[in-house]
Amino acid sequence: MNTNNASITTDVLLFAPDDTGAWRVLLIERGHEPFAGRWALPGGYVDPHETFVAAAVRELAEETGVAFEEWNLDQVGVYDTPDRDPRGRVVSVAFAAVLDHMPAAVGGDDARQARWWPVAEVMSLVFGPLAFDHDQVLSDAMDLFLVQGITLAH
Repeated sequence: MNTNNASITTDVLLFAPDDTGAWRVLLIERGHEPFAGRWALPGGYVDPHETFVAAAVRELAEETGVAFEEWNLDQVGVYDTPDRDPRGRVVSVAFAAVLDHMPAAVGGDDARQARWWPVAEVMSLVFGPLAFDHDQVLSDAMDLFLVQGITLAH
């Protein structure tokens, strides 16, 4: 039996209201292939010495400049569709949090830029798909918070 090893990654969704009360989500513009120039969730590979959540916090800081505490993140789910990443088999654990404000964000590491986007705009057909399967991850995170009584669609 030929078995390929999977890479392990993590993705982070941060939601916060803007001055009008509309919900926004923090995205990065990818600087490298695959999906260079497309918007995506902050995230990346888990280092050998890290937990998924520690990697999520590190990647968030590297790609957006936003510092965050591990205990503030809720697990959204595990994403393991075999073709979710064109580079090969990648399994990701996604985490999310709702903030009371939008911390300043700036692109770093392999992100061209980081920006707070209106959730309604990102979810619209006009915005276009996010990189990888991040549209599904975003939808799942919104459902998770809806169950907790937080509506992020406005």
